[in-house]
Amino acid sequence: MKLIAKLILVSLVILALPQFVPGISIEQSAFGTALMVAVFFGILNTVVRPLILLIAFPITLITFGLFSFVVNALLFWWVGSFVKGFEVAGFIPALWGSLVVTAISYVLNIILSEK
Repeated sequence: MKLIAKLILVSLVILALPQFVPGISIEQSAFGTALMVAVFFGILNTVVRPLILLIAFPITLITFGLFSFVVNALLFWWVGSFVKGFEVAGFIPALWGSLVVTAISYVLNIILSEK
């Protein structure tokens, strides 16, 4: 039940994201598109991100972990390339969008795990 609640809340954040981050667009009132973005971004962060960070461990180590933000932004940008109705205009909007979604997802995780 917590997973469904978190997925719905992250979808609402993604739906509101174009209002705060220029360069990100989503179909008007397309909750289904936002839900697909949340699912695909979650799957990529769970499966692909650890593999990329393992391969890029030397770069991550040299940059004191900051390269993980780049990996997260690239995955967010990648989701924008294959989810119809969701577009990310470039790397900088992808970076800001991924930071907002990740930060709010982290806060939601803390709130939902307290109960």
